[in-house]
Amino acid sequence: MNACETEVAGERVLLLPQKALYWPRERMLMVADIHFGKAASFRALGVPVPRGTTNENLSVLDGLLARLDIARIVFLGDFLHAKTAQAQATVQAMLRWRERHAELELLLVRGNHDWHAGDPSELLHVTLLDEPYEQGPYALCHHPHLESKKFVIAGHVHPVYHLRTARESLRLPCFVIGARRAILPSFGAFTGGHALIPHATDQVYVVADELIFPIEIR
Repeated sequence: MNACETEVAGERVLLLPQKALYWPRERMLMVADIHFGKAASFRALGVPVPRGTTNENLSVLDGLLARLDIARIVFLGDFLHAKTAQAQATVQAMLRWRERHAELELLLVRGNHDWHAGDPSELLHVTLLDEPYEQGPYALCHHPHLESKKFVIAGHVHPVYHLRTARESLRLPCFVIGARRAILPSFGAFTGGHALIPHATDQVYVVADELIFPIEIR
């Protein structure tokens, strides 16, 4: 599969075009800001937005589980978007997916949306954690500016990068890897993004459809 292999805090990891990070030694997939039920939350407010984003997110997870040796998924915050995200159709889709992957360990490092949305259904069998969740050299968090002696891997920001030519500009999701922390792009469909200005020493990997590639910071 297309991926960028790199070393982060002494560990080999894969940055995936599906906007997730895979840690082979621990058979761990890290996913930030999936925001299940965001579209349903908007529709509950009367905003006409596309349907099917929950199933789209679950389908992408299915594809990764089929291609990689994954024993656990760590969600780096914002698993649910809001209380209205716990609509019956959303929860039922997630429960059907969970039944197909009953052996999979799921962990959620709570983010700001999770505190407002409430915990996911107990039937999903998700282990709930407060940040930082420390594993090996990493502190797995939602908020990237949390201080830790370990290397921070986080989400929250939904980073995107502007690729510009003389006439055109593209706004693309990206991974930003610095000296002490890495920020993952938002995994979820219909979640938007925030343009970051990376430091000169940061490594930036841009996602364009099924491709991921490093870019040179100027």
